[in-house]
Amino acid sequence: MHLKSIFLGVLFVFCCMATFSQSNEVLNLNVEARVDYQREYLDGKSHDANTGFKGRYLNFSLSGDISKNFSYAYRQRLNKAHADQSFFDATDWIYLSYKTGQWDLSAGKQVVGIGGYEYDRAPIDLYFCSEYWNNIPCYQLGISVGYQIGQKDKLLAQICESPFRKNKTMNEANKASYAYNIMWYGSHGWFNTIYSFNMIEYAPGKYISYIALGNKFDMGNVALELDVMNRATDEHAFLGKNFSIMGELCWKAHKQLNIQGKVTYDVNKTNSAGDLCVMPGTEITRAGGAVEFFPLKKGSKDVRIHAAAAYTFGNNGNAFGTALDKQMMYELGLTWRMKVLSLKK
Repeated sequence: MHLKSIFLGVLFVFCCMATFSQSNEVLNLNVEARVDYQREYLDGKSHDANTGFKGRYLNFSLSGDISKNFSYAYRQRLNKAHADQSFFDATDWIYLSYKTGQWDLSAGKQVVGIGGYEYDRAPIDLYFCSEYWNNIPCYQLGISVGYQIGQKDKLLAQICESPFRKNKTMNEANKASYAYNIMWYGSHGWFNTIYSFNMIEYAPGKYISYIALGNKFDMGNVALELDVMNRATDEHAFLGKNFSIMGELCWKAHKQLNIQGKVTYDVNKTNSAGDLCVMPGTEITRAGGAVEFFPLKKGSKDVRIHAAAAYTFGNNGNAFGTALDKQMMYELGLTWRMKVLSLKK
């Protein structure tokens, strides 16, 4: 089926749903895109295969209310490859939520509940990321239950498909593997959190556990995001052998200008095959920075121009990894967001 026909069909369905809604916002349709020019050097030599113009992201999203208690959210990655020849492979999320009082229940394809601010932020707003981030399949089918504690804290429990269910070591019959996630979202003024404890099946009956601690320190025009993630299987000591640290400092120098600095460190000093994101033998660091300029007035973030650079050094145990020793990358890009349609009851 032609992509245009699919898009128009989806839009028609949601417009019909909006007709029956009793709430205020029944449909929000947004489109966003990002295009970069990138140059990569390995040990001082130009890596032409990864140099040139890159169409990073082209997404459209739908969200809104079906009734007083029911709402929906849908985001489609239009430039993402369909690994299993399915349009659904490129769907980031599509889920239905039911909210009553302090409780909410969501079901469908959603973000796997793993803590950390680098992981939580929209990919279109990130530049050079950790080896872990580049290898985790973070959208899966599942169900989650949330409980709001006052105005500052939320607890979330989720059961979903394992991000590693398509591991090449598994047979087709073994793809019924799952992840069990518990999260805490905290919002306490200058200190905010996204913490999680995760048990993720990486092979039939075998689990890797995460403790992911995402911290954000908001100090007015300066914000520090600091993530610490520990990973472990039953085959080695729980702490200190396999972990990642990601830190990003952002200074809002002006309403139209952000300056960022970022460092990531991934290490896996185990012999376990259970970590499919940061392979054994990895100890690699990436350091870089970015400048963001928003040319539109009145604080609008709908158009963004960025320039970024990062240098990577160390060892990567993954022969197909994204972070490489003596890797230098430069990037110049343009992002724009379009609010196409908004319907209110």
